[in-house]
Amino acid sequence: MATDENRIKTTNIGIGEYHVGSFCMSSIGLGSCVALIFHDQKRSVGAVAHIMLPESGGCGNRPGKFADTAVETLLMELTSQGSNKRNIEATIVGGASMFKQFSGKLDIGNRNIEAVRKKLKELNIPLKAEDVGEDFGRSVYYHPMKSGKVYVRRANGTCTDL
Repeated sequence: MATDENRIKTTNIGIGEYHVGSFCMSSIGLGSCVALIFHDQKRSVGAVAHIMLPESGGCGNRPGKFADTAVETLLMELTSQGSNKRNIEATIVGGASMFKQFSGKLDIGNRNIEAVRKKLKELNIPLKAEDVGEDFGRSVYYHPMKSGKVYVRRANGTCTDL
């Protein structure tokens, strides 16, 4: 299938990493991890974090790895580069429950989703779209220059634009 992400140079954001820019970004193989995407609709620029865990516990050396630090870090990075918080909206992808036998504290996917939602609400950042949960992984491609287009390829064989 020839899709945009195959024709455009894409920077992949690995586990615990984040990037800011106007270039195409992706996070591949999201299981219980969550890709947090911030898009500045006025400047056609954005940021992506590949969040692995809900809470940092005070560990600040990899802010993209944790929900509680990634949300603040992406916001800080964008505003320090000229974005206005009023123009930033969020999209989240991932957070699957990869092992049905785990629930509660062991369901890292759901805990990641809830931690990101909570932090977004605290910071008054609107959640524009999401493709989360279920029991299958995902890969996501974000195109800041194409009005913030987010394309999701699911491990269950389906694809969608958010």
